[in-house]
Amino acid sequence: MADQDKKDQILDKRTSRRSFLKNSGLTVGGLIVGGAVGTLIGRETNETTTTEKTKNAPAQQGTGNANAALMFFTPNQFDIANAAVERIFPADDNGPGAQELLVAYFIDHQLASGWGTNAKEYMSGPFFPGEETQGYQSSLNRQEIFTIGLAAIEDHSKKNYEKSFLELSGEEQDAVLTDMQDGKVEMRGVSSTYFFNLLRSTTIEGVYADPLYGGNAGMSGWEMKKYPGHQMSYFNMIEKDEFEEIEPKSLSSQHNH
Repeated sequence: MADQDKKDQILDKRTSRRSFLKNSGLTVGGLIVGGAVGTLIGRETNETTTTEKTKNAPAQQGTGNANAALMFFTPNQFDIANAAVERIFPADDNGPGAQELLVAYFIDHQLASGWGTNAKEYMSGPFFPGEETQGYQSSLNRQEIFTIGLAAIEDHSKKNYEKSFLELSGEEQDAVLTDMQDGKVEMRGVSSTYFFNLLRSTTIEGVYADPLYGGNAGMSGWEMKKYPGHQMSYFNMIEKDEFEEIEPKSLSSQHNH
Protein backbone atom coordinates (compact mmCIF):
# COMPACT_ATOMS: atom_id res chain seq x y z
CA MET A 1 0.00 0.00 0.00
CA ALA A 2 2.84 2.38 0.78
CA ASP A 3 4.28 1.86 -2.71
CA GLN A 4 0.86 2.46 -4.28
CA ASP A 5 0.36 5.66 -2.28
CA LYS A 6 3.76 6.88 -3.42
CA LYS A 7 2.88 6.14 -7.05
CA ASP A 8 -0.43 7.99 -6.66
CA GLN A 9 1.37 11.02 -5.26
CA ILE A 10 3.80 11.05 -8.18
CA LEU A 11 0.91 10.75 -10.66
CA ASP A 12 -0.87 13.69 -9.00
CA LYS A 13 2.15 15.89 -9.73
CA ARG A 14 2.26 15.02 -13.41
CA THR A 15 0.69 17.22 -16.09
CA SER A 16 -0.13 17.00 -19.78
CA ARG A 17 2.15 18.31 -22.49
CA ARG A 18 -0.20 16.87 -25.08
CA SER A 19 -3.02 19.15 -23.92
CA PHE A 20 -0.71 22.14 -23.93
CA LEU A 21 0.48 21.51 -27.47
CA LYS A 22 -3.06 20.87 -28.65
CA ASN A 23 -4.15 24.26 -27.33
CA SER A 24 -1.19 26.21 -28.66
CA GLY A 25 -0.72 24.55 -32.03
CA LEU A 26 3.01 25.10 -31.73
CA THR A 27 6.04 22.96 -31.02
CA VAL A 28 8.03 23.41 -27.85
CA GLY A 29 11.00 24.69 -29.83
CA GLY A 30 8.84 27.30 -31.49
CA LEU A 31 7.46 28.40 -28.16
CA ILE A 32 10.87 28.99 -26.72
CA VAL A 33 12.08 31.28 -29.46
CA GLY A 34 9.02 32.28 -31.45
CA GLY A 35 7.74 35.81 -31.11
CA ALA A 36 10.40 36.89 -28.67
CA VAL A 37 12.03 39.85 -30.38
CA GLY A 38 11.89 40.68 -34.06
CA THR A 39 14.13 43.65 -34.60
CA LEU A 40 15.92 45.79 -32.05
CA ILE A 41 12.71 47.45 -30.89
CA GLY A 42 10.28 44.60 -31.32
CA ARG A 43 7.86 45.50 -28.54
CA GLU A 44 6.07 48.73 -27.65
CA THR A 45 7.62 50.40 -24.65
CA ASN A 46 7.79 53.81 -23.03
CA GLU A 47 10.87 55.92 -23.71
CA THR A 48 11.87 56.67 -20.13
CA THR A 49 15.43 56.11 -19.07
CA THR A 50 16.49 52.88 -17.43
CA THR A 51 19.07 54.71 -15.32
CA GLU A 52 17.27 54.48 -12.00
CA LYS A 53 16.49 50.80 -12.44
CA THR A 54 20.00 49.83 -13.47
CA LYS A 55 21.69 51.95 -10.83
CA ASN A 56 20.44 49.71 -8.05
CA ALA A 57 20.28 46.41 -9.93
CA PRO A 58 23.02 44.56 -8.00
CA ALA A 59 21.05 45.21 -4.80
CA GLN A 60 18.85 42.29 -5.87
CA GLN A 61 21.56 40.10 -4.38
CA GLY A 62 19.88 40.63 -1.02
CA THR A 63 16.46 39.36 -2.11
CA GLY A 64 17.18 35.72 -1.32
CA ASN A 65 17.56 34.73 -4.98
CA ALA A 66 20.91 32.93 -5.10
CA ASN A 67 21.11 33.57 -8.84
CA ALA A 68 21.25 37.33 -8.32
CA ALA A 69 25.00 37.36 -7.74
CA LEU A 70 27.77 38.46 -10.08
CA MET A 71 30.33 35.91 -11.25
CA PHE A 72 32.07 37.70 -14.13
CA PHE A 73 30.87 41.27 -14.72
CA THR A 74 32.16 44.22 -12.75
CA PRO A 75 29.27 46.23 -11.23
CA ASN A 76 29.62 48.84 -13.98
CA GLN A 77 29.62 46.21 -16.74
CA PHE A 78 26.54 44.67 -15.15
CA ASP A 79 24.73 48.02 -15.09
CA ILE A 80 25.44 48.63 -18.79
CA ALA A 81 24.38 45.10 -19.74
CA ASN A 82 21.28 45.35 -17.56
CA ALA A 83 20.23 48.60 -19.23
CA ALA A 84 20.92 47.23 -22.73
CA VAL A 85 18.98 43.99 -22.33
CA GLU A 86 15.94 45.92 -21.08
CA ARG A 87 15.93 47.94 -24.30
CA ILE A 88 16.13 44.72 -26.32
CA PHE A 89 13.40 42.99 -24.29
CA PRO A 90 11.47 45.73 -22.44
CA ALA A 91 8.60 45.30 -20.03
CA ASP A 92 5.18 45.88 -21.56
CA ASP A 93 1.55 44.82 -21.20
CA ASN A 94 2.52 41.23 -22.01
CA GLY A 95 4.76 40.86 -18.99
CA PRO A 96 8.09 41.74 -17.35
CA GLY A 97 11.19 42.86 -19.20
CA ALA A 98 14.73 41.54 -19.15
CA GLN A 99 15.69 43.40 -15.98
CA GLU A 100 12.91 41.93 -13.88
CA LEU A 101 13.68 38.51 -15.37
CA LEU A 102 17.33 38.87 -14.24
CA VAL A 103 18.63 38.35 -17.77
CA ALA A 104 21.87 40.25 -17.12
CA TYR A 105 22.65 37.77 -14.33
CA PHE A 106 22.00 34.90 -16.75
CA ILE A 107 24.52 36.40 -19.20
CA ASP A 108 27.00 37.00 -16.38
CA HIS A 109 26.78 33.37 -15.27
CA GLN A 110 27.15 32.07 -18.81
CA LEU A 111 30.26 34.19 -19.32
CA ALA A 112 31.74 32.82 -16.10
CA SER A 113 31.32 29.28 -17.43
CA GLY A 114 33.14 27.39 -20.17
CA TRP A 115 30.79 29.03 -22.67
CA GLY A 116 32.41 32.37 -21.85
CA THR A 117 35.88 31.06 -22.57
CA ASN A 118 34.83 29.01 -25.62
CA ALA A 119 36.21 26.01 -23.75
CA LYS A 120 34.64 23.44 -26.07
CA GLU A 121 35.44 25.20 -29.35
CA TYR A 122 38.50 25.26 -31.58
CA MET A 123 40.20 28.58 -30.90
CA SER A 124 43.71 28.15 -32.33
CA GLY A 125 45.10 30.19 -35.21
CA PRO A 126 45.77 31.22 -37.82
CA PHE A 127 43.07 33.89 -37.80
CA PHE A 128 41.99 35.58 -41.02
CA PRO A 129 38.95 37.69 -41.92
CA GLY A 130 36.21 35.23 -42.84
CA GLU A 131 33.80 35.23 -45.73
CA GLU A 132 30.14 36.06 -45.15
CA THR A 133 29.33 32.37 -45.48
CA GLN A 134 31.79 31.42 -42.75
CA GLY A 135 31.26 31.38 -39.03
CA TYR A 136 33.10 33.21 -36.28
CA GLN A 137 36.79 33.75 -37.15
CA SER A 138 38.14 35.96 -34.34
CA SER A 139 40.65 34.94 -31.68
CA LEU A 140 38.54 36.62 -28.98
CA ASN A 141 36.50 34.46 -26.63
CA ARG A 142 33.04 35.52 -25.47
CA GLN A 143 34.31 36.99 -22.22
CA GLU A 144 36.60 39.27 -24.21
CA ILE A 145 33.87 40.12 -26.72
CA PHE A 146 31.47 41.21 -23.97
CA THR A 147 34.18 43.17 -22.16
CA ILE A 148 35.08 45.05 -25.35
CA GLY A 149 31.45 45.35 -26.48
CA LEU A 150 30.11 46.84 -23.25
CA ALA A 151 33.01 49.31 -23.21
CA ALA A 152 32.14 50.23 -26.81
CA ILE A 153 28.52 50.92 -25.84
CA GLU A 154 29.71 53.25 -23.09
CA ASP A 155 32.33 54.98 -25.27
CA HIS A 156 29.85 55.48 -28.12
CA SER A 157 27.33 56.99 -25.70
CA LYS A 158 29.86 59.47 -24.36
CA LYS A 159 31.09 60.33 -27.86
CA ASN A 160 27.62 61.06 -29.21
CA TYR A 161 25.75 62.34 -26.15
CA GLU A 162 28.51 63.24 -23.68
CA LYS A 163 26.78 61.04 -21.13
CA SER A 164 27.08 57.51 -19.84
CA PHE A 165 24.81 54.92 -21.45
CA LEU A 166 23.06 54.66 -18.09
CA GLU A 167 22.17 58.36 -18.18
CA LEU A 168 20.60 58.29 -21.65
CA SER A 169 16.88 58.29 -22.34
CA GLY A 170 15.37 55.10 -23.66
CA GLU A 171 15.25 56.60 -27.14
CA GLU A 172 18.94 57.53 -27.00
CA GLN A 173 19.88 54.07 -25.72
CA ASP A 174 17.99 52.57 -28.65
CA ALA A 175 19.99 54.76 -31.04
CA VAL A 176 23.28 53.58 -29.54
CA LEU A 177 22.24 49.94 -29.76
CA THR A 178 21.03 50.44 -33.33
CA ASP A 179 24.45 51.81 -34.26
CA MET A 180 25.96 48.71 -32.68
CA GLN A 181 23.60 46.51 -34.66
CA ASP A 182 24.40 48.31 -37.92
CA GLY A 183 28.16 47.93 -37.46
CA LYS A 184 28.75 51.67 -37.05
CA VAL A 185 30.74 51.34 -33.81
CA GLU A 186 34.44 50.55 -34.02
CA MET A 187 35.48 47.53 -31.97
CA ARG A 188 38.81 45.72 -31.71
CA GLY A 189 38.88 42.15 -33.00
CA VAL A 190 35.19 41.81 -33.80
CA SER A 191 32.43 43.87 -35.41
CA SER A 192 29.84 45.68 -33.33
CA THR A 193 27.18 43.83 -35.35
CA TYR A 194 28.53 40.51 -34.17
CA PHE A 195 28.56 41.70 -30.56
CA PHE A 196 25.03 43.09 -30.78
CA ASN A 197 23.69 39.86 -32.26
CA LEU A 198 25.42 37.91 -29.48
CA LEU A 199 23.94 40.24 -26.86
CA ARG A 200 20.48 39.93 -28.41
CA SER A 201 20.58 36.13 -28.65
CA THR A 202 21.77 35.72 -25.05
CA THR A 203 19.06 38.16 -23.94
CA ILE A 204 16.38 35.96 -25.49
CA GLU A 205 18.02 32.87 -24.01
CA GLY A 206 17.99 34.50 -20.58
CA VAL A 207 14.29 35.28 -20.89
CA TYR A 208 13.33 31.69 -21.73
CA ALA A 209 16.05 29.49 -20.20
CA ASP A 210 15.37 27.45 -17.11
CA PRO A 211 15.59 29.69 -13.99
CA LEU A 212 18.28 27.34 -12.72
CA TYR A 213 20.70 29.21 -14.99
CA GLY A 214 20.03 32.66 -13.58
CA GLY A 215 17.39 34.25 -15.82
CA ASN A 216 13.64 33.78 -16.37
CA ALA A 217 13.05 34.82 -12.75
CA GLY A 218 9.97 33.23 -11.25
CA MET A 219 9.45 31.39 -14.55
CA SER A 220 7.69 34.55 -15.76
CA GLY A 221 9.21 34.19 -19.23
CA TRP A 222 7.60 30.77 -19.52
CA GLU A 223 4.30 32.08 -18.17
CA MET A 224 4.15 34.66 -20.95
CA LYS A 225 4.45 31.81 -23.47
CA LYS A 226 2.22 29.39 -21.55
CA TYR A 227 5.17 27.00 -21.56
CA PRO A 228 5.02 24.33 -18.81
CA GLY A 229 8.75 24.04 -18.29
CA HIS A 230 10.26 20.75 -17.19
CA GLN A 231 7.41 18.54 -16.03
CA MET A 232 8.30 15.17 -14.55
CA SER A 233 5.67 13.38 -16.61
CA TYR A 234 2.36 13.79 -18.46
CA PHE A 235 1.30 10.19 -17.91
CA ASN A 236 -1.93 10.90 -16.04
CA MET A 237 -3.21 13.43 -18.60
CA ILE A 238 -1.80 12.35 -21.93
CA GLU A 239 -5.08 10.77 -23.12
CA LYS A 240 -7.39 13.55 -21.92
CA ASP A 241 -9.11 15.73 -24.53
CA GLU A 242 -9.95 18.75 -22.37
CA PHE A 243 -7.46 21.59 -22.06
CA GLU A 244 -5.39 21.55 -18.88
CA GLU A 245 -3.82 24.61 -17.26
CA ILE A 246 -0.28 23.62 -16.30
CA GLU A 247 1.84 25.47 -13.79
CA PRO A 248 5.44 25.64 -15.07
CA LYS A 249 8.20 23.79 -13.25
CA SER A 250 11.93 24.36 -13.43
CA LEU A 251 14.82 21.94 -13.10
CA SER A 252 15.52 23.35 -9.64
CA SER A 253 12.00 22.59 -8.44
CA GLN A 254 12.24 19.03 -9.76
CA HIS A 255 15.52 18.63 -7.87
CA ASN A 256 13.96 19.90 -4.67
CA HIS A 257 11.12 17.43 -4.97
